[in-house]
Amino acid sequence: MQHSILIVDDDPRLTDLVSRYFSEQGFIVRSVQNSHEMDEAISQKKPDCIILDLMLPGEDGLTIVRRMRHAGNWLPIIMLTARGDDNDRVLGLDNGADDYLAKPFNPRELLARVNALIRRRVPENISEETISFGEFVLDLNRRMLFKEEIPVELTNGEYLLLLAMANHPNRPMGREQLMALSSSENQEAFDRSIDVRISRLRKLIEISPGKPRYIQTVWGYGYVFVP
Repeated sequence: MQHSILIVDDDPRLTDLVSRYFSEQGFIVRSVQNSHEMDEAISQKKPDCIILDLMLPGEDGLTIVRRMRHAGNWLPIIMLTARGDDNDRVLGLDNGADDYLAKPFNPRELLARVNALIRRRVPENISEETISFGEFVLDLNRRMLFKEEIPVELTNGEYLLLLAMANHPNRPMGREQLMALSSSENQEAFDRSIDVRISRLRKLIEISPGKPRYIQTVWGYGYVFVP
């Protein structure tokens, strides 16, 4: 199956480099320069993954991600930025991006991350169709979380993290293990994205996020899912 990506970046040199590289790898590649062109491109044909620059003319990348997620659009998004500090990375992930890559980057690393997101959109080797806990049901076929039959909005990264923990109930898991099961390849184990996603999941499923019932902290190690 031939996959497609949509590049949203106003840097013609970077766009040309990424487009040529992904085309050589067998991808269908489209590129646009701003949010208006992006919306039009998505309406014509949804890509398998969006590569989104943080700094864009007009509507910036963070605003685009927030708008898409609030509208219920959960296409995988990798955010690119020339600023690579942890605060920017956490801000991008916290607003709904699935992954984050600082410029300059190796195109091979971007390819690995895109492939990882596309591959993980369809979980493999899962025997159960649903996983239930409390008032919640995780539907593995539809890749959705429901609370009393009402959908709970999750990003791709949040869904994969919840799935990883739900498949290992009552088993403490370290950040490296959670990263390996739920994140793109080549993402450092100390990356705060796991903690960011844990925080967002707690806000969605816990009655009291400060005193979590389902996703508990194992101090000095990681987290444990207690259904």
